[in-house]
Amino acid sequence: MKKYVPAALFPQVKERHRNINMKKTKIAVFFGGCSSEYSVSLSSASGVILNLDREKYCPIMIGITKEGLWYYYDGPIDKLLDDTWHSSSHCTPAVLSPNHGEHSLLLLKEEGVERIPFDVAFPVLHGRNGEDGTLQGMLELAGIPLAGCGTLASALCMDKDRAHKLVNLAGVHIPQSMVLEEDTSMDSIESFAAKVGYPLYVKPVKAGSSYGVTKVMEAAQLSEAVSLAFQYDNQAIIEENIDGFEVGCAVVGNRELIIGEVDEIELSGGFFNFTEKYTLKTSSIHVPARISSAKAAEIKEAASCIYKALGCQGFARIDMFLTPKGKIIFNEANTIPGFTEHSRFPSMMKAAGYSFREVLTKIIELAIS
Repeated sequence: MKKYVPAALFPQVKERHRNINMKKTKIAVFFGGCSSEYSVSLSSASGVILNLDREKYCPIMIGITKEGLWYYYDGPIDKLLDDTWHSSSHCTPAVLSPNHGEHSLLLLKEEGVERIPFDVAFPVLHGRNGEDGTLQGMLELAGIPLAGCGTLASALCMDKDRAHKLVNLAGVHIPQSMVLEEDTSMDSIESFAAKVGYPLYVKPVKAGSSYGVTKVMEAAQLSEAVSLAFQYDNQAIIEENIDGFEVGCAVVGNRELIIGEVDEIELSGGFFNFTEKYTLKTSSIHVPARISSAKAAEIKEAASCIYKALGCQGFARIDMFLTPKGKIIFNEANTIPGFTEHSRFPSMMKAAGYSFREVLTKIIELAIS
């Protein structure tokens, strides 16, 4: 059936090929977004675009501003890194065609509408309105092959409470926790905190990059920590502190999984907050983790179990804690982890013998299949 845009809506529709080699698979890379993690997305998207195999793939860059405006961007990558991409002459207002099977970006130009077809969508948006199933739902509605987790898995992994409950049903340990609503009394909050003991963590239920997370050392800090968490979500969660250190697994695949080497986060104090994640001022990441091969194999098995229990596909990073007694406890699953060359996900895959380019190729092949 011929692909079309209804003439009543778009009377002047042209299809743009822009000298793109038609033999190359066109990858729509989405970046930016209405999220507190907007800046992180720009760095990750730059990493993906720069490391795509240009012999096989042609990137179609789709930027979403903090205000939610969509643009087709055809300018230099460095403008993503300094966040000047949206103020340039390289931007054209655009929308995604919802027509099932059309797989097109529609450029809204003064002289009419121009169509840019593409083959695969690769969302590189972190946090809300991008990693939480919202964009994935739009893409699935349009029948567009998606690189990464689908709508349900993306939404579940963003929700710390529901993800923990499902993973626990699959047989993996989780921290003790309590979900807070905006009308939850401080008496019940303080009672739970006293039960699990200090320190403990207060987090938004649905947020990433450690935004709104507080390590609470004493009862006097509890109220302020809860207020901060509610600035990022309409629910908060209190979690017990887990003695030990955080470990992670990069996972790629649908049915058959490739798991990178386990990494280890070494902290000198505090916790792995936003600043530490992106600057490593006082912390270090060891790949492979400084643990026995037997324990590493056990962690990989747990990561595989978690990945499957949450319905992940394509790729994800599974974060866990390893206690001094060797107990593995689930922390969270990141369906769109950091994608700079120095991020944890590509570093773990590199330690397992897969280059960044090879990993991206595998992810795209999984989406097409």
